[in-house]
Amino acid sequence: MIHSNKIHKNICLLYNQGLMPYLEAHGWQRSLLTERIHDPSLDDVLILLEHPPVYTLGQGSNLDFLKFEIDKGEYDVHQVERGGEVTYHCPGQLVGYPILNLQRYRKDLHWYLRQIEEVIIRVLAIYGLQGERIPAFTGVWLQGRKVAAIGIKVSRWITMHGFALNVCPNMTGFERIVPCGISDKPVGSLVEWIPDITCQEVRFYIAQSFAEVFGVELVESQP
Repeated sequence: MIHSNKIHKNICLLYNQGLMPYLEAHGWQRSLLTERIHDPSLDDVLILLEHPPVYTLGQGSNLDFLKFEIDKGEYDVHQVERGGEVTYHCPGQLVGYPILNLQRYRKDLHWYLRQIEEVIIRVLAIYGLQGERIPAFTGVWLQGRKVAAIGIKVSRWITMHGFALNVCPNMTGFERIVPCGISDKPVGSLVEWIPDITCQEVRFYIAQSFAEVFGVELVESQP
């Protein structure tokens, strides 16, 4: 009898999307999550996209971290169920939403957060950059500047929300908030180190690193 020593990998559907309004992506995530709560055998998903300019507040966010009046309605602001404080999304920032059933991996949220950070750190390493973690914070830093923010929500061990990597965004939107509630650590974007970088190429490396770190087989799909 011949035993195959090929390791069975979980399938993860990769949805490479363009620019998508925040609420549309949020509703899509929730429907994917609900389907998987009802049928945990469904494949995992990784969504990669960009958002038009928008501010999002995590559960219990401190409104003091906004430098504008939320009720004036001049900016697009949404309060959502992820952890973490206020953050900003805009074109040029690559956002990843993994919908993973952690029962297939490890039922440990700290482990999951470290894995997401590891994905980003490996992408930076491809460009010869050394991404760093700062104990007591989530996210990834480059030379003291935060280039990736992470905020997650898990229901029945199925994840939603995810990470945002500043590739080449217009950073002025960050000036209107205290990003992630951290006032003494500036945000940065990869374009400061790699002037001609694009989200398109970074998508490829994110997908590759994600597959390595989580040990999945990515299957490019259309929703």
